[in-house]
Amino acid sequence: MTRTLNRQHRYSADTLFAGVYRLTERATAVYTAAGLVIVYPEAAQHVLEPRRLRAGVDPVSAFDALLTEVVAEWCATASRVGVEVSGGADSGNVTLSTTAAGFVRVDTFGLLMGGRIGLLQQERRRALVDHLGLRDTAVPAMRHPPFVPGGVRERRLPHDPAGAFYQEAFDVVRSHVAARGCEVIFTGGGGDEVNAHHSRTSAELPLSEPVPWLGEKATEALARVDENLAPVPVLPVPTLMAFGLHNPAYLRLGVWPVAPLVHPRVVRFMEQLPHQHKRGKMMFRDRLRRAGLPEFVAAPTEPENFLAVMESGLRAYGLPLLDDMLRESRLIDLGYVDPDGLAMARDHAERAPVVPDLLCDTLALEVGLRSLE
Repeated sequence: MTRTLNRQHRYSADTLFAGVYRLTERATAVYTAAGLVIVYPEAAQHVLEPRRLRAGVDPVSAFDALLTEVVAEWCATASRVGVEVSGGADSGNVTLSTTAAGFVRVDTFGLLMGGRIGLLQQERRRALVDHLGLRDTAVPAMRHPPFVPGGVRERRLPHDPAGAFYQEAFDVVRSHVAARGCEVIFTGGGGDEVNAHHSRTSAELPLSEPVPWLGEKATEALARVDENLAPVPVLPVPTLMAFGLHNPAYLRLGVWPVAPLVHPRVVRFMEQLPHQHKRGKMMFRDRLRRAGLPEFVAAPTEPENFLAVMESGLRAYGLPLLDDMLRESRLIDLGYVDPDGLAMARDHAERAPVVPDLLCDTLALEVGLRSLE
């Protein structure tokens, strides 16, 4: 609970509920008359230092061939596939490989942000799908912010209390993916992580800013957030945790999500790649340029983000939920949230130009717990 409230998520067998466990990658669930035991594997081995390229080797061509080969592994399984396209370099590279892999049909889907950033994003997406001759479905994210009426949270439908803040918007995207008959959806997940310049041998995540409305029980538990962590996995930890938020809703619709950029072979390739080819996603961007895409697609000056959509949802629908929470709250009753601190945050949010996005985590957890009652 404290990890969720304080945005210090950890990859572990632990969940919000006693008796419910997460089967982490390569772990084994052993169930006997004595009960259930989760057995963690040994830590995965990783490349400690990048290697030097041989003379004459072109990393862009090597990456092109590898990623397309990884995507093409699904050709025997699915004829109709989709790609989540954001307008960034990660999903752009996945889209290039998907169209080159030989599927019967490829459709693209994605969220469009609002404002100037959204207009630039729309131009990038249109340039990509038109260049490749794909059929695209774009969902305006500002129409589906967190806690929007008609969404899973507002309707109190049973859902994961620790679910993603963009769940309402992506629920609409996922419904389009399923309606098109896509059996597999390729995503650009993990692109940031495989291009990052840091050790792959640590499972620790960066500390987040402190939450001023943490209750006494949650504050006491802060010292234990790093207990019972899963060992170092094959894939980057943040990517695996994002899978836990993003993928289950696809699976419930019968769609299998795949993130080719973190296929183990691609992870290994990227770990060995000299950093100058990963800095600023240089190799990813060079591949887009070679494919004939314009510079504003290969290297956008203002990449999209979800912050404006989150702010819209918090301002319009989150603050009334806060008022309701101050009157009656499971988190306050359980000692995880301090009512005085939350009341101060509510007062500040009313007057502040931007509602603190940390409130989204608290509200989502409260609403999610109520949905399961």
